[in-house]
Amino acid sequence: MSIVTVQLGQCGNQVGQEFFEVISNDANDTQRKVYSECSSERFFNETANRNLVARSVLIDMEPKVISQSIAKAAKSGKWRYGDLSHFSQKQGSGNNWANGYCVHGPRHEEVVVDIVRREVERCDRLAGIMAMMSVAGGTGSGVGTYVTQCLRDAYPNSFILNHLTWPYGTGEVIVQNYNSVLTLSHLYQLSDAILVHENDTVHKICAQLMNIKHISFSDVNKVIAHQLGSVLQPALTGDSHGLYNRNPIGELMSGLVCHPEYKLLSVCNIPQVSSSSMAYSMFTWPALLKHLRQMLIANAKMEEGIDWQVRAPSHQPEGIERARSHRRPGFNTSLANLLILRGKDVNSAEIGGFQDPTLYTPWLPADEAFSMWKTPVPFNKYEKSAILVSNSQTLLRPLDNMVGKAWNMFASRAYIHQYTKFGISEEDFLDSFTSLEQVISSYSQL
Repeated sequence: MSIVTVQLGQCGNQVGQEFFEVISNDANDTQRKVYSECSSERFFNETANRNLVARSVLIDMEPKVISQSIAKAAKSGKWRYGDLSHFSQKQGSGNNWANGYCVHGPRHEEVVVDIVRREVERCDRLAGIMAMMSVAGGTGSGVGTYVTQCLRDAYPNSFILNHLTWPYGTGEVIVQNYNSVLTLSHLYQLSDAILVHENDTVHKICAQLMNIKHISFSDVNKVIAHQLGSVLQPALTGDSHGLYNRNPIGELMSGLVCHPEYKLLSVCNIPQVSSSSMAYSMFTWPALLKHLRQMLIANAKMEEGIDWQVRAPSHQPEGIERARSHRRPGFNTSLANLLILRGKDVNSAEIGGFQDPTLYTPWLPADEAFSMWKTPVPFNKYEKSAILVSNSQTLLRPLDNMVGKAWNMFASRAYIHQYTKFGISEEDFLDSFTSLEQVISSYSQL
């Protein structure tokens, strides 16, 4: 089954190009024929000349980034984008969600939906649609939200996964918190799941784990692409009987999103080292999984600087006492977790620590809250790697901070006129705040 990717705005197109680069490098190995064929079918359409064409649509309101992405893909010599699978205009959205959602989105709806439809029709079987976008600017957030709404209308029974890049907390755009609030509140009604990468976290990974001195957006995008690829590449599930999972997006949803109130997913993986250090690094499954479990418990986004003092609550009987014990300071309560193991000796890995009922909310049995995928095929040059996709309280604090900053600006009426002139009313803002306050409340009570 195939995934159609929709790359939206500058960030979505740049991350998308790096993502397909990672996938093509990982799939381009004749020693792993079944794995490679499954990966290629999932993400690429093979032409009569055996060229790989990405199952992707590129959308931006300015042509520059799309042109760069198409050129980089062609230059790789391994894959390319489709000749008619992109759409751009000459004028951007001015970092304004309302301009993207109310003006550019409706104006170009017909042509964009038609390009996506052509890409979907090239699939023998559609696993789902993944929309990649930032929440800070105007096109990725505003047009991205509108396009997601169109895709939900056009494909009501298909899975839609939105991959969002959250902006730096210190700010890239003065109105980024408005754009983020409006994007998230709308996507919560449209998307089946929202997978989030935070720029601040990825920047730290580049600096502290990859030892990159002068960090560029390209470096940040490569880390995001690596983590995303490690989730979506072929793996064996518990009931796949030796066959690679056919529908990773569907299985991701069924394992992690058990309730429509909880759709926020985060991902972390281990190890992450610079390419120069990789040849000298040795990793064992017990050490990797011990660190990954503590990263989950202590809400650490990477293995550097884990707080080892945070402990899971002691096992309590069902009911009020157990529920109270989950709300201890520093402990990150999970709704559901997916553990993905890739590499050598994968069957020897002991995963019992992730099946501990005290890690999870008391109203969901631990055996339903935890799932695992695995494959002996190493990913992206790592002999062993462990990936955790988590539906937990991980994103609670950054979400709360973002909503709080947006509310402070809204209370002082800062920049509101920039949105109302495009048709977004103050009532729309209030509805968005109410929606996200409910999400924050729900995750706080896990």
